[in-house]
Formats: sequence, structure tokens, C-alpha cells
Amino acid sequence: MTQSTLILLVRHGQTPTTGTVLPGRAPGLHLSERGRAQADAVAERLSGLPVHAIYSSPLERARETAEPSAARAGLTISEDAGLLECDFGDWTGAALAGLTGLPEWQTVQHNPSAFRFPNGEGFSGMQARIVGTLDALRAAHPGAVVVCFSHADPIKAAVAHALGTHLDLFQRIMISPASVSAISYTDGQAPAVLMVNSTSEPLSGLRAP
Repeated sequence: MTQSTLILLVRHGQTPTTGTVLPGRAPGLHLSERGRAQADAVAERLSGLPVHAIYSSPLERARETAEPSAARAGLTISEDAGLLECDFGDWTGAALAGLTGLPEWQTVQHNPSAFRFPNGEGFSGMQARIVGTLDALRAAHPGAVVVCFSHADPIKAAVAHALGTHLDLFQRIMISPASVSAISYTDGQAPAVLMVNSTSEPLSGLRAP
């Protein structure tokens, strides 16, 4: 019998620098008060699903978002480096206001498949990393519901891949803080994107087709 694995991709909650800085992989960035409330809300939304496993990026803001969901489900958080934020290299910690005027910013927005952050990761490599990670997780949990707490760009790249959308168009996908996106994976079939950037819809009825 063919089994479908449902993977829910959750972006971490809001931090004090969300929308103003590229924090990248720098340690020490924690959720804001609003972010902690968003994490609790995610746990409430997930409570109606038979979650089998919870994975998180090792960064603090992702783990802190995952903690209420893991506590409610009675599960341990498994860290997976494949869910990490993109490595922004020399741009780590830079203010977005200062980056948007750079010529390279146009490449980031309109031709990201050709862009690699100085001394960091390229978008193509990031997409290959997150897609490979999700492939491994669905193979490890056939027929189960798996929740992965990650970051905006990797989630956008995973959703674009599942949709069959070219990476150069992935910036058109919006992934808000504490949003949930759902992808169903069935062996021998194309992935089915069931939900993108959901911040309020109930999840209790969500099942892999």
C-alpha cells in the first residue's frame, strides 16, 4: 500500500530584528515576546494532528518556536542542520535597508539561482540542501506527520521545488513568521502542496491525500 508522508514546514516566530536585518546563522538571536506568543499559537494549531516527529533548525529562534509544539505533543525536538537558514556569509547581520541599494540585490530578487552570498551559500545549494533533507525525513517517517521548524528562504525554496517552480521565481512566495506550509509526499508521485503561508487556518483536518 502506498503511503503519503505529510511534512509541515513552520517558519520561526518573530524576533527583534525580523524584517530589518539578515541574521543568517549568527547565534544568540531569540524570539521576541510576540514571537513566543506565535510559537504557542502554532502549538495550539498543531494539537489536532497526529504528529509523529518534530525537527528543528539548530538556531535558537527555530528551536524556541518548536518547543511549545514538542511539549504539547510529548515529543523530543530533533535538530537537523539541513533545516538551517541560508548562510549569508559576509552579509550576515547586515541591515536590509543597506542591502537593497546594492546592484547584487537585484540578482537576489530576480535571478537568485545565479547568486551566491560572498563567502556564504548559494540559493541553488540551499535549495538542494533543504530538498535533500525533506527527502530523508519522509523516508524515515513513511505515512507519518512530520513538523519541521526552519526559516523563510529554505521553506520558500522547498515549496517552489514541490510546486515545480523555477528557483528564479521563488521570491514570489511569501513565508511569514510562524506560518505553516504543508507538502504531501508519496513515492512515485509528484509532491502535493496542500497549504502555503498559513497563519490562522485550522490544521486539524489536514491530512496527506
